[in-house]
Amino acid sequence: MANSAQARKRARQAETHRQHNASRRRMMRTELKRVVKAIDSGNKQGAVEAYKQAVPVIDRIASQGLIHKNKAARHKSRLNTRIKAL
Repeated sequence: MANSAQARKRARQAETHRQHNASRRRMMRTELKRVVKAIDSGNKQGAVEAYKQAVPVIDRIASQGLIHKNKAARHKSRLNTRIKAL
């Protein structure tokens, strides 16, 4: 456990940030699953709409540094490829 006041404060802040980041990551994964679910059901229009909602979320998460920008681009590219294949 942290021994100094500074270390205790950093531990509190780290826990707050961890919970905040986990919430953001969960939101991104939910959006990705929504697109994949629409693709799997064969609903192209629904998949396109879900994709349009997911892209800004993915970009926001990448700009905040929670995921790497290349990972964000990879997710978007793979989803888009699957949508076009419908």
